[in-house]
Amino acid sequence: MRVVIAEDQVLLRAGLGRLFADGGHDIVASLGDANSLPATVSTNKPDLVVVDIRMPPTFTDEGARAARELKQQHPDLGVLVLSIAVYAVRATPALTWVAVVLGIPVVALTIAEGFAPTNQQVVFWSALLHAAFYGYTGYGLIRYLFDDSWVTRDEIFAVGANFTVVSWMFAHLFMAVQVVYPGSFTAYQGEGHRTFLELLYLSFTTLTSVGLSDVGPTLAHARSVVMLEQFAGVMYLALVVARLVGLTIRRHER
Repeated sequence: MRVVIAEDQVLLRAGLGRLFADGGHDIVASLGDANSLPATVSTNKPDLVVVDIRMPPTFTDEGARAARELKQQHPDLGVLVLSIAVYAVRATPALTWVAVVLGIPVVALTIAEGFAPTNQQVVFWSALLHAAFYGYTGYGLIRYLFDDSWVTRDEIFAVGANFTVVSWMFAHLFMAVQVVYPGSFTAYQGEGHRTFLELLYLSFTTLTSVGLSDVGPTLAHARSVVMLEQFAGVMYLALVVARLVGLTIRRHER
């Protein structure tokens, strides 16, 4: 798959590039702004564009507007918009200092992984702290949803962002389990080490309960974490989505 990445944060841009490259995909272009994105897409004809929602010069919605224009011009193009969770969390009642305390070691370990991708201790602690960071982000988004009394565009963004955040959290937990218990997950290729993209694919299919993944848990600890995610997916619909529907009904009743 041919991928274009548009992200103004250099470390995040490099990390995304490494993630897709490790999954066997071709990074055809990597940009730091959204202005040159349409021309880059027309020239390189990628299958997927990953774009930050807030980019230079105003850091408001440049990425979101670029993504919308790309979908209009290239209907078959896959577009993944980042930073929805970050935008929503900054407006939540969750404590910012907790996110900072978790975020600093996460960044440091992400950089360390780039230099020592085969160091299992680095991979384990990076995965575990990433899971904690995404878990706290999800907690902040849920608090945000339950503190409001009506539905706006922010609440809709928060619901979608939180679902993505939870999926990434469990994918990192899967990675940590795989380090401690090698062979925890299998795929159609057979047993062996699963890449993060494979585990992320398993996480999304588990949380949505579609059951379409060709990656599955084989050991007890891995199955336990997968069961937790299955339960989280059901409760997400029962609590979070139900809350959004209830607020929508309340708004129309007014």
